Amino acid sequence: MHKLTVLYPEPADRDAFVKYYEQTHLPLAAQLPGLRSWRYSTNISPDAQGNPAKYFAIFEAEFSDVDAFRAAMSSPEGQAVAADVPNYATGGAITLDFEITGGNET
Repeated sequence: MHKLTVLYPEPADRDAFVKYYEQTHLPLAAQLPGLRSWRYSTNISPDAQGNPAKYFAIFEAEFSDVDAFRAAMSSPEGQAVAADVPNYATGGAITLDFEITGGNET
């Protein structure tokens, strides 16, 4: 299994981010070839001391393996997803992709 995680710092306008993200970006991402599952949240909890979270939103996507992930991101759909990020992520975006090497699924 290969996972993509995207962390979004605080945007300039939270409402505009959420509206665009849910109505435009997520439908694009859902079309990635080979995408097995995806999830997101714009409700990240404060840290243990009650300080605001460092990130405003998170997105996770899973692919069968690294080759499926790379094929998805190099596809026309993947290029459209990547090109769309500046349209809503005014605070930027941090992406991590990695092979899942342990754990369990319920």
